Amino acid sequence: MTLTVTSQTTGPGGGIALVDAMADVVLAEAAACQEARTLTEPVVDAMWRTGLMTYMNPAAAGGAEPSFGDMIDTWQRMAYLDGSFGWIGIANLPSAAAVAAYLSDEGFAATFGSAERVTMGGQFAPNGQGVRVDGGYLLTGAWNFGSGTGHAQFVCAGFLPIVDGKPEVDDAGDIVLLTAVIPRGEINFTDGWFVQGLQGTGSYDYDVIDLFVPDHRVFELFSREPHRGDSPAYRMGLMTITAAGHAAWALGVAESMLDDVRELAQTRVRMGDMTSLAHKPTFQAGYAHHLAMWRAARALVYDTYTEAEAHVLAGGDVTVDLRADLRLAACYATDACREVAQWAHLAAGTTAIREGSRLERAFRDLYTGTQHAFISEKVSIDAAQVKLGLLDHHRGL
Repeated sequence: MTLTVTSQTTGPGGGIALVDAMADVVLAEAAACQEARTLTEPVVDAMWRTGLMTYMNPAAAGGAEPSFGDMIDTWQRMAYLDGSFGWIGIANLPSAAAVAAYLSDEGFAATFGSAERVTMGGQFAPNGQGVRVDGGYLLTGAWNFGSGTGHAQFVCAGFLPIVDGKPEVDDAGDIVLLTAVIPRGEINFTDGWFVQGLQGTGSYDYDVIDLFVPDHRVFELFSREPHRGDSPAYRMGLMTITAAGHAAWALGVAESMLDDVRELAQTRVRMGDMTSLAHKPTFQAGYAHHLAMWRAARALVYDTYTEAEAHVLAGGDVTVDLRADLRLAACYATDACREVAQWAHLAAGTTAIREGSRLERAFRDLYTGTQHAFISEKVSIDAAQVKLGLLDHHRGL
Protein backbone atom coordinates (compact mmCIF):
# COMPACT_ATOMS: atom_id res chain seq x y z
CA MET A 1 0.00 0.00 0.00
CA THR A 2 1.66 3.21 -1.19
CA LEU A 3 1.84 6.37 0.89
CA THR A 4 1.65 8.71 -2.11
CA VAL A 5 -0.61 11.75 -1.94
CA THR A 6 -1.82 12.08 -5.51
CA SER A 7 -1.72 15.43 -7.27
CA GLN A 8 -5.04 16.92 -8.30
CA THR A 9 -3.52 19.60 -10.53
CA THR A 10 -3.75 17.77 -13.85
CA GLY A 11 -6.17 15.57 -15.72
CA PRO A 12 -7.30 12.10 -14.68
CA GLY A 13 -4.39 9.82 -13.96
CA GLY A 14 -1.67 12.16 -15.20
CA GLY A 15 1.83 10.73 -15.33
CA ILE A 16 1.06 8.25 -12.57
CA ALA A 17 -1.34 6.42 -14.88
CA LEU A 18 1.42 6.09 -17.49
CA VAL A 19 3.83 4.69 -14.91
CA ASP A 20 1.25 2.27 -13.54
CA ALA A 21 0.49 1.05 -17.07
CA MET A 22 4.04 -0.31 -17.34
CA ALA A 23 4.68 -1.22 -13.70
CA ASP A 24 4.67 -4.96 -14.37
CA VAL A 25 7.40 -4.55 -16.99
CA VAL A 26 9.54 -2.41 -14.68
CA LEU A 27 9.32 -4.89 -11.82
CA ALA A 28 9.92 -7.90 -14.06
CA GLU A 29 12.98 -6.29 -15.68
CA ALA A 30 14.57 -4.67 -12.59
CA ALA A 31 17.17 -7.39 -12.08
CA ALA A 32 17.94 -7.57 -15.82
CA CYS A 33 18.45 -3.79 -15.98
CA GLN A 34 20.86 -4.02 -13.06
CA GLU A 35 22.80 -6.80 -14.75
CA ALA A 36 22.87 -4.99 -18.10
CA ARG A 37 23.84 -1.72 -16.33
CA THR A 38 21.25 0.11 -18.42
CA LEU A 39 17.53 -0.07 -19.07
CA THR A 40 16.57 -3.13 -21.06
CA GLU A 41 14.70 -2.88 -24.34
CA PRO A 42 11.33 -3.97 -22.88
CA VAL A 43 11.41 -1.08 -20.39
CA VAL A 44 12.44 1.50 -22.99
CA ASP A 45 9.78 0.23 -25.40
CA ALA A 46 7.15 0.44 -22.66
CA MET A 47 8.13 4.04 -21.90
CA TRP A 48 7.48 4.91 -25.53
CA ARG A 49 4.33 2.79 -25.81
CA THR A 50 2.70 4.43 -22.81
CA GLY A 51 3.82 7.94 -23.74
CA LEU A 52 5.89 8.31 -20.58
CA MET A 53 9.13 9.08 -22.46
CA THR A 54 7.68 12.27 -23.97
CA TYR A 55 5.28 13.17 -21.16
CA MET A 56 7.22 16.18 -19.82
CA ASN A 57 8.05 17.61 -23.25
CA PRO A 58 6.51 20.75 -24.70
CA ALA A 59 3.43 19.97 -26.76
CA ALA A 60 5.42 20.57 -29.96
CA ALA A 61 7.57 17.56 -29.01
CA GLY A 62 4.63 15.32 -28.15
CA GLY A 63 4.46 16.20 -24.46
CA ALA A 64 1.70 17.04 -22.02
CA GLU A 65 3.50 19.97 -20.31
CA PRO A 66 2.47 18.72 -16.85
CA SER A 67 2.35 20.82 -13.71
CA PHE A 68 5.09 20.55 -11.09
CA GLY A 69 2.68 18.64 -8.88
CA ASP A 70 2.17 16.02 -11.53
CA MET A 71 5.86 15.83 -12.39
CA ILE A 72 6.68 15.23 -8.73
CA ASP A 73 4.00 12.53 -8.50
CA THR A 74 5.26 10.88 -11.69
CA TRP A 75 8.92 10.81 -10.65
CA GLN A 76 8.01 9.59 -7.19
CA ARG A 77 5.95 6.70 -8.56
CA MET A 78 8.75 5.73 -10.97
CA ALA A 79 11.31 5.67 -8.16
CA TYR A 80 8.92 3.78 -5.90
CA LEU A 81 8.89 0.92 -8.41
CA ASP A 82 12.65 0.86 -8.92
CA GLY A 83 15.44 3.34 -8.19
CA SER A 84 17.13 3.00 -11.59
CA PHE A 85 13.85 3.41 -13.43
CA GLY A 86 13.10 6.50 -11.35
CA TRP A 87 16.55 7.93 -12.06
CA ILE A 88 15.93 7.57 -15.79
CA GLY A 89 12.77 9.58 -15.16
CA ILE A 90 14.77 12.50 -13.77
CA ALA A 91 17.46 12.15 -16.47
CA ASN A 92 15.89 11.42 -19.85
CA LEU A 93 12.58 13.22 -19.33
CA PRO A 94 13.89 16.65 -18.18
CA SER A 95 16.75 16.49 -20.71
CA ALA A 96 14.34 16.02 -23.59
CA ALA A 97 11.99 18.68 -22.24
CA ALA A 98 14.82 21.21 -21.93
CA VAL A 99 16.24 20.53 -25.38
CA ALA A 100 12.76 20.77 -26.91
CA ALA A 101 12.02 24.00 -25.06
CA TYR A 102 15.29 25.91 -25.45
CA LEU A 103 16.79 24.96 -28.82
CA SER A 104 16.19 27.28 -31.75
CA ASP A 105 13.68 26.29 -34.42
CA GLU A 106 16.49 24.98 -36.61
CA GLY A 107 17.90 22.97 -33.73
CA PHE A 108 14.48 21.61 -32.80
CA ALA A 109 13.96 20.42 -36.36
CA ALA A 110 17.43 18.85 -36.47
CA THR A 111 16.83 16.86 -33.29
CA PHE A 112 13.16 16.16 -32.71
CA GLY A 113 12.52 16.07 -36.42
CA SER A 114 15.28 13.54 -37.02
CA ALA A 115 13.58 10.36 -35.77
CA GLU A 116 10.30 8.99 -34.48
CA ARG A 117 11.79 8.22 -31.06
CA VAL A 118 14.08 10.98 -29.75
CA THR A 119 15.60 10.35 -26.33
CA MET A 120 18.02 12.73 -24.63
CA GLY A 121 20.56 11.86 -21.93
CA GLY A 122 23.91 13.05 -20.71
CA GLN A 123 25.75 15.41 -18.40
CA PHE A 124 25.03 19.16 -18.38
CA ALA A 125 27.98 20.14 -16.14
CA PRO A 126 30.46 22.28 -18.12
CA ASN A 127 33.23 19.70 -18.38
CA GLY A 128 34.21 20.68 -21.89
CA GLN A 129 35.46 23.69 -23.83
CA GLY A 130 34.09 24.83 -27.16
CA VAL A 131 36.34 27.02 -29.29
CA ARG A 132 34.23 29.47 -31.26
CA VAL A 133 34.47 28.93 -35.04
CA ASP A 134 32.35 29.95 -37.97
CA GLY A 135 28.85 28.53 -37.51
CA GLY A 136 29.43 26.80 -34.19
CA TYR A 137 32.02 25.38 -31.81
CA LEU A 138 34.88 22.89 -31.85
CA LEU A 139 34.12 20.95 -28.69
CA THR A 140 36.58 18.98 -26.58
CA GLY A 141 35.83 17.48 -23.20
CA ALA A 142 35.13 14.45 -21.04
CA TRP A 143 31.95 13.92 -19.04
CA ASN A 144 31.16 11.49 -16.23
CA PHE A 145 27.83 10.04 -15.14
CA GLY A 146 25.91 10.63 -18.38
CA SER A 147 22.62 9.32 -17.01
CA GLY A 148 20.36 7.66 -19.52
CA THR A 149 22.91 7.58 -22.32
CA GLY A 150 22.64 3.81 -22.63
CA HIS A 151 19.57 4.22 -24.83
CA ALA A 152 19.69 7.91 -25.86
CA GLN A 153 19.76 8.97 -29.50
CA PHE A 154 21.24 12.34 -28.51
CA VAL A 155 23.73 13.11 -25.77
CA CYS A 156 23.92 16.47 -23.98
CA ALA A 157 27.27 17.91 -22.93
CA GLY A 158 27.84 21.10 -20.96
CA PHE A 159 30.77 23.32 -21.95
CA LEU A 160 32.50 26.68 -21.66
CA PRO A 161 32.56 28.69 -24.90
CA ILE A 162 36.05 30.01 -25.71
CA VAL A 163 36.30 33.18 -27.79
CA ASP A 164 39.73 34.57 -28.76
CA GLY A 165 41.35 32.23 -26.27
CA LYS A 166 39.21 33.30 -23.29
CA PRO A 167 35.94 32.07 -21.74
CA GLU A 168 33.00 34.09 -23.00
CA VAL A 169 31.26 36.27 -20.41
CA ASP A 170 27.74 37.71 -20.39
CA ASP A 171 26.56 41.25 -19.67
CA ALA A 172 26.58 40.53 -15.91
CA GLY A 173 30.20 39.43 -16.03
CA ASP A 174 29.41 35.75 -15.53
CA ILE A 175 31.11 33.08 -17.61
CA VAL A 176 28.65 31.77 -20.20
CA LEU A 177 27.72 28.09 -19.84
CA LEU A 178 26.30 26.27 -22.84
CA THR A 179 24.93 22.83 -23.60
CA ALA A 180 25.67 20.95 -26.80
CA VAL A 181 23.23 18.38 -28.17
CA ILE A 182 25.19 15.69 -30.01
CA PRO A 183 24.01 12.71 -32.10
CA ARG A 184 24.93 9.41 -30.45
CA GLY A 185 27.15 8.35 -33.35
CA GLU A 186 29.49 11.29 -32.76
CA ILE A 187 30.15 10.40 -29.11
CA ASN A 188 33.05 8.29 -27.83
CA PHE A 189 31.68 6.26 -24.91
CA THR A 190 34.25 5.14 -22.34
CA ASP A 191 31.62 3.52 -20.06
CA GLY A 192 32.95 3.48 -16.48
CA TRP A 193 29.52 2.69 -15.01
CA PHE A 194 30.55 0.12 -12.39
CA VAL A 195 28.94 1.36 -9.20
CA GLN A 196 27.28 0.40 -5.93
CA GLY A 197 23.75 1.49 -6.76
CA LEU A 198 21.61 2.81 -9.61
CA GLN A 199 23.31 0.20 -11.73
CA GLY A 200 20.54 0.04 -14.32
CA THR A 201 20.75 3.67 -15.45
CA GLY A 202 23.33 3.45 -18.24
CA SER A 203 25.13 6.49 -16.82
CA TYR A 204 28.17 6.13 -19.03
CA ASP A 205 31.27 8.32 -19.26
CA TYR A 206 32.02 9.81 -22.67
CA ASP A 207 34.26 12.28 -24.46
CA VAL A 208 34.77 14.16 -27.71
CA ILE A 209 37.82 15.83 -29.28
CA ASP A 210 37.53 18.81 -31.64
CA LEU A 211 33.97 17.87 -32.55
CA PHE A 212 32.12 20.51 -34.56
CA VAL A 213 28.77 21.37 -33.02
CA PRO A 214 26.65 23.82 -35.02
CA ASP A 215 25.07 26.81 -33.30
CA HIS A 216 21.58 25.44 -33.81
CA ARG A 217 22.35 22.45 -31.54
CA VAL A 218 23.53 24.62 -28.64
CA PHE A 219 21.55 26.42 -25.92
CA GLU A 220 22.31 28.33 -22.71
CA LEU A 221 22.34 26.11 -19.63
CA PHE A 222 20.54 28.62 -17.41
CA SER A 223 18.00 29.73 -19.99
CA ARG A 224 14.50 30.51 -18.73
CA GLU A 225 13.20 31.76 -22.08
CA PRO A 226 11.64 28.81 -23.93
CA HIS A 227 11.11 28.87 -27.67
CA ARG A 228 8.19 26.48 -27.26
CA GLY A 229 6.00 25.24 -24.44
CA ASP A 230 3.55 27.22 -22.29
CA SER A 231 4.21 25.48 -18.97
CA PRO A 232 5.57 27.72 -16.16
CA ALA A 233 8.18 25.00 -15.55
CA TYR A 234 10.04 25.96 -18.72
CA ARG A 235 10.12 29.61 -17.58
CA MET A 236 11.59 28.47 -14.26
CA GLY A 237 14.54 26.75 -15.95
CA LEU A 238 16.26 23.41 -16.08
CA MET A 239 17.89 23.85 -12.65
CA THR A 240 14.48 24.11 -10.98
CA ILE A 241 13.06 21.14 -12.89
CA THR A 242 16.11 19.03 -12.09
CA ALA A 243 15.96 19.89 -8.38
CA ALA A 244 12.31 18.84 -8.22
CA GLY A 245 13.27 15.58 -9.90
CA HIS A 246 16.00 14.78 -7.38
CA ALA A 247 13.64 15.45 -4.47
CA ALA A 248 10.83 13.37 -5.95
CA TRP A 249 13.21 10.52 -6.74
CA ALA A 250 14.50 10.34 -3.16
CA LEU A 251 10.94 10.47 -1.85
CA GLY A 252 9.90 7.58 -4.08
CA VAL A 253 12.78 5.29 -3.10
CA ALA A 254 12.38 6.08 0.60
CA GLU A 255 8.63 5.49 0.33
CA SER A 256 9.23 2.03 -1.08
CA MET A 257 11.50 1.21 1.85
CA LEU A 258 8.93 2.38 4.39
CA ASP A 259 6.25 0.27 2.74
CA ASP A 260 8.50 -2.77 2.48
CA VAL A 261 9.68 -2.64 6.09
CA ARG A 262 6.11 -2.15 7.30
CA GLU A 263 5.02 -5.26 5.40
CA LEU A 264 8.02 -7.20 6.67
CA ALA A 265 7.27 -6.17 10.26
CA GLN A 266 3.89 -7.92 10.20
CA THR A 267 5.52 -11.36 10.02
CA ARG A 268 9.17 -10.88 10.96
CA VAL A 269 10.04 -12.35 14.39
CA ARG A 270 13.54 -11.66 15.61
CA MET A 271 15.53 -14.29 17.48
CA GLY A 272 14.48 -14.30 21.13
CA ASP A 273 11.23 -12.40 20.55
CA MET A 274 7.76 -13.85 21.03
CA THR A 275 5.90 -11.50 18.69
CA SER A 276 6.45 -9.91 15.29
CA LEU A 277 8.55 -6.81 14.76
CA ALA A 278 5.37 -4.72 14.36
CA HIS A 279 4.54 -5.34 18.04
CA LYS A 280 7.85 -3.99 19.35
CA PRO A 281 7.49 -0.47 20.84
CA THR A 282 10.93 0.52 19.55
CA PHE A 283 9.90 -0.38 16.00
CA GLN A 284 6.59 1.43 16.40
CA ALA A 285 8.32 4.60 17.63
CA GLY A 286 10.89 4.46 14.83
CA TYR A 287 8.27 3.83 12.18
CA ALA A 288 6.06 6.68 13.39
CA HIS A 289 8.97 9.11 13.50
CA HIS A 290 10.32 8.29 10.05
CA LEU A 291 6.89 8.10 8.45
CA ALA A 292 6.20 11.60 9.77
CA MET A 293 9.62 12.77 8.57
CA TRP A 294 8.92 11.42 5.09
CA ARG A 295 5.48 13.02 4.96
CA ALA A 296 6.85 16.36 6.14
CA ALA A 297 9.57 16.28 3.47
CA ARG A 298 7.04 15.35 0.82
CA ALA A 299 4.70 18.16 1.86
CA LEU A 300 7.56 20.68 1.83
CA VAL A 301 8.60 19.72 -1.69
CA TYR A 302 5.08 19.60 -3.06
CA ASP A 303 3.99 22.87 -1.48
CA THR A 304 7.18 24.79 -2.30
CA TYR A 305 7.22 23.84 -5.97
CA THR A 306 3.50 24.20 -6.63
CA GLU A 307 3.37 27.58 -4.87
CA ALA A 308 6.37 28.82 -6.87
CA GLU A 309 4.72 27.58 -10.05
CA ALA A 310 1.53 29.47 -9.21
CA HIS A 311 3.60 32.61 -8.56
CA VAL A 312 5.24 32.36 -11.99
CA LEU A 313 1.94 31.52 -13.69
CA ALA A 314 0.52 34.74 -12.24
CA GLY A 315 3.37 36.71 -13.81
CA GLY A 316 5.79 36.74 -10.88
CA ASP A 317 9.55 36.78 -11.30
CA VAL A 318 11.78 33.75 -10.76
CA THR A 319 13.91 35.54 -8.19
CA VAL A 320 17.08 34.17 -6.64
CA ASP A 321 15.25 34.06 -3.30
CA LEU A 322 12.51 31.89 -4.80
CA ARG A 323 15.06 29.58 -6.38
CA ALA A 324 16.88 29.29 -3.06
CA ASP A 325 13.63 28.11 -1.44
CA LEU A 326 13.19 25.47 -4.14
CA ARG A 327 16.71 24.12 -3.78
CA LEU A 328 16.49 24.07 0.02
CA ALA A 329 13.33 21.98 -0.23
CA ALA A 330 15.05 19.51 -2.54
CA CYS A 331 18.13 19.26 -0.32
CA TYR A 332 16.09 18.79 2.84
CA ALA A 333 13.93 16.09 1.27
CA THR A 334 17.04 14.24 0.13
CA ASP A 335 18.61 14.40 3.58
CA ALA A 336 15.36 13.29 5.24
CA CYS A 337 14.98 10.36 2.85
CA ARG A 338 18.53 9.25 3.54
CA GLU A 339 17.68 9.09 7.25
CA VAL A 340 14.48 7.19 6.48
CA ALA A 341 16.45 4.70 4.38
CA GLN A 342 19.03 4.16 7.10
CA TRP A 343 16.34 3.45 9.69
CA ALA A 344 14.40 1.12 7.39
CA HIS A 345 17.56 -0.79 6.52
CA LEU A 346 18.48 -1.27 10.18
CA ALA A 347 14.91 -2.14 11.19
CA ALA A 348 14.68 -4.81 8.48
CA GLY A 349 17.69 -6.64 9.89
CA THR A 350 19.30 -9.33 7.79
CA THR A 351 16.47 -9.24 5.24
CA ALA A 352 17.86 -5.92 4.01
CA ILE A 353 21.29 -7.36 3.21
CA ARG A 354 20.12 -10.21 1.00
CA GLU A 355 20.63 -9.65 -2.71
CA GLY A 356 17.49 -9.53 -4.80
CA SER A 357 15.10 -7.80 -2.44
CA ARG A 358 13.77 -4.36 -3.25
CA LEU A 359 14.88 -3.20 0.20
CA GLU A 360 18.47 -4.13 -0.51
CA ARG A 361 18.46 -2.54 -3.95
CA ALA A 362 16.63 0.58 -2.76
CA PHE A 363 19.16 1.14 0.02
CA ARG A 364 22.08 0.97 -2.41
CA ASP A 365 20.26 3.17 -4.91
CA LEU A 366 19.39 5.84 -2.36
CA TYR A 367 22.88 6.11 -0.95
CA THR A 368 24.28 6.33 -4.49
CA GLY A 369 21.77 8.90 -5.70
CA THR A 370 22.18 11.16 -2.70
CA GLN A 371 25.88 11.59 -3.52
CA HIS A 372 24.88 13.79 -6.47
CA ALA A 373 26.33 17.31 -6.45
CA PHE A 374 22.94 18.79 -7.28
CA ILE A 375 21.58 18.20 -3.79
CA SER A 376 24.87 18.46 -1.90
CA GLU A 377 25.81 20.43 1.19
CA LYS A 378 27.29 23.14 -1.05
CA VAL A 379 23.87 23.76 -2.58
CA SER A 380 22.36 24.18 0.88
CA ILE A 381 25.14 26.62 1.79
CA ASP A 382 24.62 28.62 -1.41
CA ALA A 383 20.87 28.81 -0.74
CA ALA A 384 21.47 29.77 2.89
CA GLN A 385 23.73 32.63 1.82
CA VAL A 386 20.93 33.95 -0.36
CA LYS A 387 18.40 33.68 2.47
CA LEU A 388 20.84 35.42 4.84
CA GLY A 389 21.31 38.30 2.42
CA LEU A 390 24.97 37.47 1.81
CA LEU A 391 24.34 36.82 -1.91
CA ASP A 392 21.98 38.69 -4.18
CA HIS A 393 22.85 36.74 -7.32
CA HIS A 394 23.39 33.04 -7.94
CA ARG A 395 22.47 31.77 -11.38
CA GLY A 396 23.20 28.14 -10.50
CA LEU A 397 20.30 27.87 -8.03
